[in-house]
Amino acid sequence: MTNTIVYTLKLAFLGNLGKYLLIILPIILSFMFFYLFWVIRFRWLTMTFIDKQPKCLLELRLPKEITKSPAAMEVFFYYLSQRGADNYGEAYLDGKTRAWFSCEIVSTGGSVRFFIWCSEAKYRNIVEAQLYAQYPNLEIIEVDDYTKGFYFDPESYPLAGAQYTLKQPDPYPIKTYIDYGLDEDQKEEYKIDPITSVLEYMGSLKKGENAWMQILVRRHEKESWEHGVLRLKVDPKKANFIEKILISLFGQSRDLKAEVEKEIQKIKKSTLPKTEKGDDDKIMKFPNPTKGQQEVIAALERSATKTPFDCMIRSIYISEKSSFSTNSIRGLISGLKQYGSLNLNSFRPDVTADEKREWINDFGRIFPFVQRLIDNQKNRRKKDLLYAYKLRSYFQYPYQNYGGSKPFVLTSEELATIFHFPSGMVSQTPTLHRVGSKKSEAPANLPI
Repeated sequence: MTNTIVYTLKLAFLGNLGKYLLIILPIILSFMFFYLFWVIRFRWLTMTFIDKQPKCLLELRLPKEITKSPAAMEVFFYYLSQRGADNYGEAYLDGKTRAWFSCEIVSTGGSVRFFIWCSEAKYRNIVEAQLYAQYPNLEIIEVDDYTKGFYFDPESYPLAGAQYTLKQPDPYPIKTYIDYGLDEDQKEEYKIDPITSVLEYMGSLKKGENAWMQILVRRHEKESWEHGVLRLKVDPKKANFIEKILISLFGQSRDLKAEVEKEIQKIKKSTLPKTEKGDDDKIMKFPNPTKGQQEVIAALERSATKTPFDCMIRSIYISEKSSFSTNSIRGLISGLKQYGSLNLNSFRPDVTADEKREWINDFGRIFPFVQRLIDNQKNRRKKDLLYAYKLRSYFQYPYQNYGGSKPFVLTSEELATIFHFPSGMVSQTPTLHRVGSKKSEAPANLPI
């Protein structure tokens, strides 16, 4: 019986099937080894390049009087669109990648501060020059990293946090400062600034509580081999088997303007009058959008004219055990609701430190060993979220696309809405740090 089975297997593998396998197997193995070499080497070079670059953290101390609208900050964001590798040599020999920046709003026991972190310290001059150009009375100083004194310790310092994503496709913009009328010349007491909700929440924290919010931004480009991405101009939903494999291995290039145009055409197509029986096919039919659809199309077209950025927003709440408050966590998680619009886009938590699936939590209540597994998983997520925040890591390893999420695209207008300096009249948060006195230059005729 054994001899019969062995003989049958020999026939199967020494026949046509065996010959094909002998031909295909070396090709498959070669491709796998090449891919592993490609990925490991490229990531190592990139991480080495990033590690060698000196970083800097700048604190922005606001003047008491700010009369400019968020449009001033939008001009500043234009200059954060910095290129990466200019050729294949810089990409694959030096590991050069696009610089990214972290715009941060931080509350330490209710004391609110603004920061900007640079992945390469050489961009400090650009950041300072452009901020001073828009806000001459602003004070910018380099400071030590405020996250250095914090480490993951669930017993002494309970932690909660989240990463956010967009509810709708990236081309749909959020509610911006233009929608709030902040681009118009109006009296200070009548202005509604959405960032005041975030500042008031952070200013309400007690001693021992800390809330951090970071907005990571990077130039949005049509990615190609220079960025370690295989350029594939196909819709992932319509891709064939081979294209799906290539997309999963190397990624896919994105073009925001093309995506915006696609969404506009989709809306217009949905507004075409329906064809009735007996209609003449030669009669031309034009889109007939509603007022709401017209507003959406106008918002999409305006968004297409702005500078796009790859973005990720992450928030952390860490507190002394005696000061820990679940209400503070809710306030942090819902801190971006005011930027949402029902007919456009809004933010939602995507990666959180807690388990979202209720049925798993129910299992934990019944079986203690399941609860221990859940708690261990939560602690791992919290630890990763904290260290990802401290490293400002998301676009590159070690925390690239952490939690299985992907960068979303925001324009300079949207970024200026989320991160700008409110005037003292609109935002009267008493714990928001502002410069005590107005600076002025010394007279030119002073004796030396």
